[in-house]
Amino acid sequence: MMKLLMKIHSAFQRRIRTRHFQVLIKKLLFLPFFMLICFSCTVDGSLNPIYRQYMRDFVRDISAYAKGINNDFVIIPQNGHELLTEDGESDGPLSSAYISAVDAVAREEVFYGYDGDDLPTPAAETDYMTEFLDIALANGLAVLVADYCLTQARVDDSYAQSFARGYISFAADHRELDNIPDYPAAPYNENNNDIAGLDQAKNFLYIINPSAFANVTDFINAVAGTNYDVVVVDLFYEDVELTPAQVAQLKTKAGGGSRLVIAYMSIGEAEDFRYYWQPDWDVHPPSWLREENSEWPGCYLVEYWDSAWQSIIYGNDGSYLKKILDAGFDGVYLDIIEAYEYFE
Repeated sequence: MMKLLMKIHSAFQRRIRTRHFQVLIKKLLFLPFFMLICFSCTVDGSLNPIYRQYMRDFVRDISAYAKGINNDFVIIPQNGHELLTEDGESDGPLSSAYISAVDAVAREEVFYGYDGDDLPTPAAETDYMTEFLDIALANGLAVLVADYCLTQARVDDSYAQSFARGYISFAADHRELDNIPDYPAAPYNENNNDIAGLDQAKNFLYIINPSAFANVTDFINAVAGTNYDVVVVDLFYEDVELTPAQVAQLKTKAGGGSRLVIAYMSIGEAEDFRYYWQPDWDVHPPSWLREENSEWPGCYLVEYWDSAWQSIIYGNDGSYLKKILDAGFDGVYLDIIEAYEYFE
């Protein structure tokens, strides 16, 4: 029993700051601890792996659909790095099918932001995350790191630590990812090279909330006026899809080189401001729609293995992913990969 409790405690320590798990913990505090043991773990004390496999399968199917249309389309899951191994341990057997389906892995808060913006991530957490990120590198995947820091010395350190490990990084000074940072004045490792693949990229810009810009033209011009090698943006500006012409404009760096433009898409949550949201869901939600995320109002956990939710995301001409492909994006940045933690 003590070994089991220690294993659960270790899992809690690693996951407590992911936003889904924060919500889960608040709810579990009102349950007897023996109930927690019963529904969180298998009989041998390990976390139930089925929800991880559901997510692996989901990502693999998204990849197969997208690459069937555009073989060069880039698949980048953010967080959920434990999916790289079958048992979720850094020394476990590789999940080869999952690794083959993706082109990179992304991870937030590796060096800064885990305990709060502009705070160094505890060394134990950094070590834990980088064990998995290095697995990705060793297996031919690119690694993108987004830290949250604003002090100039910490921004410099964030970039330097990522560079030393071979990661492509971005230091965000706004958690909302709604701006182009003033510092550094030029992207870290700025270059005018043509970027045809993630293996050539030296930096990226992560800006998925353009609400601070007066209009879509100002937003497109501002991003196009940077020299980042990769930009991650949302498909929509105020509920209107970016046009192929606007996406094409983003693909040229200020220095003249070409770059990759990646679209953000959440697959572990439904968002009530998206085109697919139906007005009656507030009263009569579909069976796969779960509770609202208290940390991010308007975002609802989903049973991501459900075929109805998956058909919203990919597989048909009206799906979210097909809209991204039709707009001419070079890839997709998949968020809320770690949703499996909630169901475990």
